[in-house]
Amino acid sequence: MAGGGRAADTAGDARPHVVIVGGGFGGLNAAKALRRLPVRVTLLDRKNHHTFQPLLYQVATCALNPSEIAVPIRRVLRRQKNVRVLLADVSRIDLQARTVFFDGGELDYDFLIAATGATHSYFGRDDWAAFAPGLKTIEDALEIRRRVLFAYEAAEREDNRDRRRAWMTFVVVGAGPTGVELAGALSEIARHTLARDFRNIDPTEARVILVEGNDRVLPTYVGELSRKARRSLVALEVDVMTGARVTAIDADGVNIGSERIEARTTLWAAGVAASPLAKSLGVPLDKAGRVKVEPDLSLPDHPEVFVIGDLALVEHDGEVVPGVAQGAIQGASHAADGIRDLGSLATIGRAAAVAQFGKLHLSGFIAWAAWLLVHILVLIGFKNRYTVLLQWAYSYLSYDRGARLITGEPLGHFGHQADTAAAKGAPVSVAPPRVVAGPPP
Repeated sequence: MAGGGRAADTAGDARPHVVIVGGGFGGLNAAKALRRLPVRVTLLDRKNHHTFQPLLYQVATCALNPSEIAVPIRRVLRRQKNVRVLLADVSRIDLQARTVFFDGGELDYDFLIAATGATHSYFGRDDWAAFAPGLKTIEDALEIRRRVLFAYEAAEREDNRDRRRAWMTFVVVGAGPTGVELAGALSEIARHTLARDFRNIDPTEARVILVEGNDRVLPTYVGELSRKARRSLVALEVDVMTGARVTAIDADGVNIGSERIEARTTLWAAGVAASPLAKSLGVPLDKAGRVKVEPDLSLPDHPEVFVIGDLALVEHDGEVVPGVAQGAIQGASHAADGIRDLGSLATIGRAAAVAQFGKLHLSGFIAWAAWLLVHILVLIGFKNRYTVLLQWAYSYLSYDRGARLITGEPLGHFGHQADTAAAKGAPVSVAPPRVVAGPPP
């Protein structure tokens, strides 16, 4: 750093300075889109890597390792000479001064692209975070993996039948794509991957419960695909509870209305909120904290500031563009007037998926193959694509999930999953900036 905390800049360089906050799909593609323009670009991110979020659930459910869905940002941009990357946690943005403030420094800009993504939303019940981790980062995925695998280890040691059943009960809250994919993968782990690994328990007796407040799973999909998704989940022996509201979550289980379910592992896939950075802009936000932008994705009265990805409230043909990778990528190119639809896809189980491409609706093996193709094509880096494809092929043929290591600090005893964090009053791995199970099932 230089200049009393101000990040060092290229002396005498008269090119406009573009600052990009966030190295997700939006930020990374925005930087790449500027490669031939006469500008200097600074990309800031609190992590040193870009994560392919649609496959995070693959890490959480033991199919892939973190290195297979993440790549260092510097490596992606190393050949782009007009870009520099800074590891920094941005705290606020001063629109009037055109300054970005981050841990230990500040940076002036001529143009700003804000792409900090989204975080978990517990709808005002942040105390549930310690007992029901969400899935937004690699750290989240590893924490979920740790909890799931540890649950079987604890059940193997448990002599009491009721406590053993609680360890082998998994509740997923929220039946959007992430929840559906998690539930399907958890069921496959129990009935195939771990089926022969234990002596005192039968993993195939594990219960996976998917809870959704709406009257159907995948509520953003057309009714036909929603019904097919539910049938696929039922075929995987997932207990699907729709029109059900969670009223309490603790270390021992979940309350759904007046019903109590004893479960040591609860996973959260019910809600998202825009990154808290949006509040520092002092502009109108929607209920999810997203920034209301102009058609070109700029801020009203600030044409030099663009907001893209999950942080932006963008409408196209009267509908809100969902917070998925394709929206962020298209936003990075400022193509709000010509957004093309790459479709919505979700896997459910082995060779089962649903896909919605405008008026074209697919399900079963064809949808699963489309899901595979789209995700492989969008993965950053050829090596990642090659590794993931080989791993999926092996897992598909063998039902094996090789990434079954329990990582993180071991618990001091075989008690509650959340004891370590809850005892300190701290949430477990809840970090901002959808990245889904598999082998593509």
